[in-house]
Amino acid sequence: MTAAAMQRQAEQRKQRKRFWKAIAFCSPWLIGFLCFGVIPIIASFYFSFTTYSVLQPPRWIGLDNYISMLTSDRLFWLALGNTLYYTVLSNLIGIVLALSLAMLLNMNVRGMTVYRTIYYIPVIIPIVASSIVWLWLFNPQYGVLNLLVRNLGIAPIPWLTDPGWSKPSLVLMSLWSVGNAVVIFLAGLQDVPKELLEAAELDGANEFQRIRSVMIPIITPVILFNLVIGLIGGFQVFSQAYIMTNGGPADSTLFYSLYLYQNAFRFFKMGYAAGMAWVLFLIILVATLLVFRSSSRWVHYSGE
Repeated sequence: MTAAAMQRQAEQRKQRKRFWKAIAFCSPWLIGFLCFGVIPIIASFYFSFTTYSVLQPPRWIGLDNYISMLTSDRLFWLALGNTLYYTVLSNLIGIVLALSLAMLLNMNVRGMTVYRTIYYIPVIIPIVASSIVWLWLFNPQYGVLNLLVRNLGIAPIPWLTDPGWSKPSLVLMSLWSVGNAVVIFLAGLQDVPKELLEAAELDGANEFQRIRSVMIPIITPVILFNLVIGLIGGFQVFSQAYIMTNGGPADSTLFYSLYLYQNAFRFFKMGYAAGMAWVLFLIILVATLLVFRSSSRWVHYSGE
């Protein structure tokens, strides 16, 4: 054996040792990912084709869960409609509000770091605590919001006790935590080249024209990111409805994830709930793909 071949073999042995050392260091994460990620995903896919109550072994029923879900379950479609309403409205209003606040926080004003901190604080408040606070704010008799409404000479609003107001109330609450989107928009706005804004100003563009024609086209990738994140989060809304209304009144806030939870842990229909989870995954996947497919028409990347 030549010296070159022996050297190659020695190098290959060293590479194999480095590889297995890397695997050993990554093994805690790999084991956790397999046990709490891959295996549950595969198990849920299998259970979605079974009738399974946890107390008894699963029994294979094929596509019956999916057929029942799509053809005879009225609450499934109601929950999906409620979720679509909340997702679309909260995202549209939330993105406009977050972008507007980011533009205000992008101004060169004394004490701006304090203002930025104040707008971000609601994000770090636990959802349970903020839901309890908003329950008090929405109280029809003693709530602060109805106190303000009365002072304006308007009749009190049944925020969470009327089916017509319950979903808009939760959408209003969702605006409380737009701080994440504000921070991301703020980072995007600070990357807008000042030379372009100055050139637009020299061409006679006013403030609104500079925002519409320069700033917004440049930050459209940031808008796309916040839109996708908002869609994924909106379709999975759960905690607010579970804590504040439990799906009421008259199932007007029975969101998809809440109905999935009820099937799994109240009615012990684990197979049916697993099927709902996979349908939700497909809905989010399709919605995200549609957004990305449409992005070629309105998202502008630098250099293109």
